[in-house]
Amino acid sequence: MSPGSPSTALPSTPPEPSAELARTRATELFGWGRTAPTGADLRRPTSAIELRRALPDANPRGLLARGLGRSYGDAAQNSGGRVIETIDVASFTVHEAIEGADHVLVTADAGASIDRLLHSLVPQGLFVPVTPGTRYVTVGGAIAADIHGKNHHRKGSWCDHVESLRLQLADGSVVDIGPNSDPELYWATAGGMGLTGVILDATFRCPRIGSSRLLVDTDRAPDLDTVVELMATGDADYDYSVAWIDLMATGASMGRSVLTRGRFATAEEVGASSSADPFDYRAGVIASAPPFVPGGLLNKLTVRAFNELWFRKSPKLRRDELQTIPTFFHPLDMVGGWNRIYGPGGFLQWQFVIPFGTEATLRRIIEELSAAGCTSFLAVLKAFGPSNESPLSFPAPGWTLALDIPTGVSGLATLLDRLDDMVVEAGGRIYLAKDSRVRAELVPQMYPRLDEWRAIRERVDPQRRINSDLARRLSL
Repeated sequence: MSPGSPSTALPSTPPEPSAELARTRATELFGWGRTAPTGADLRRPTSAIELRRALPDANPRGLLARGLGRSYGDAAQNSGGRVIETIDVASFTVHEAIEGADHVLVTADAGASIDRLLHSLVPQGLFVPVTPGTRYVTVGGAIAADIHGKNHHRKGSWCDHVESLRLQLADGSVVDIGPNSDPELYWATAGGMGLTGVILDATFRCPRIGSSRLLVDTDRAPDLDTVVELMATGDADYDYSVAWIDLMATGASMGRSVLTRGRFATAEEVGASSSADPFDYRAGVIASAPPFVPGGLLNKLTVRAFNELWFRKSPKLRRDELQTIPTFFHPLDMVGGWNRIYGPGGFLQWQFVIPFGTEATLRRIIEELSAAGCTSFLAVLKAFGPSNESPLSFPAPGWTLALDIPTGVSGLATLLDRLDDMVVEAGGRIYLAKDSRVRAELVPQMYPRLDEWRAIRERVDPQRRINSDLARRLSL
């Protein structure tokens, strides 16, 4: 079965840059948080061969591959340099199934998005190994950020499911790497924020599913202690788990949450309540944010009202509700350009993980956010499972909290600096794919294997021909 055409076979010697690729377009780029835009020479190859031709002609400020730009900060920006947008190089192949296997191999170009994959895979009874809260992430971006989802406690992160990938190094050569083939470079690339080379394509395992619906259990927790206890004692029974937390709640209600957990339903379970195709998959945009939203729309009053409504409308206890994939995994994708609702100043997302056993620190952080009246309507708590072998991959066993905050909140920088210190003291870290402001001196403490990663990067790119705003800001 081949819903996408196979990747073009590339020669071992890189072609010379073409005249077409020599034409660049000066473009202002920013992350999904719409903060700190910088200008770069943007190229957008339309074929695998053009993508490979782009690298030898690097800019003195370096080159960086970019997918759909869903990193929240500056990870996909390269001020004054060159940026290669990969989204038009997006073919993929679904390999023949192996009888009795619980997965099927898929080979996809780096620019193929989870959105495009799902539209083909789900009707065939397949799913992606991991999905974050948006389906608008490319395969290359999924590897560079080693993305995680609601199933990390069971299945780990994206790079735990990759069989192999092709990486174009700074000198133009292409290497085939994987967990069992040059594992040192592979794990440096996994979560390496695109700084070890340009990912061309990857082969990864996609699990079989019984239908395109999920059976979802919902619990409304009145406070932080309750939701932590529910997750600690019950997450092992579910494939997917996530809790929305009301960070505006204080006092006895601090940390009140709505916990949703589930698994894919079987075709029989779907058929018992519907005559529809059990593998029907439809995902689209039902509304769009206006092109301009005035600053200050999301303030303490409006966010408090939204959070109160969201908490009250959720059932106290509900079992086995059938939900679609977009509803359970990607609800924000139903609103086109939802990042614009934060106004012209944009927003930042702050995500940390701290080890199990440091629940007192988790409580202190949420107390600080609640006391500050943190104007976040999007705050989610998850429990991570074991980490992998990547020096820069974010997930580690423990509690992870992610929240969006408008940039105009008074005292925000001071508050987050203080919370960063709490995270470090607890042995935790900040997610680089979400970051736009962490202090560079904290990164080696958060990622104690950073020097190991730097040594690998030095080996494959001693001249720093591949670079980014994030790499310079954090002295990676």
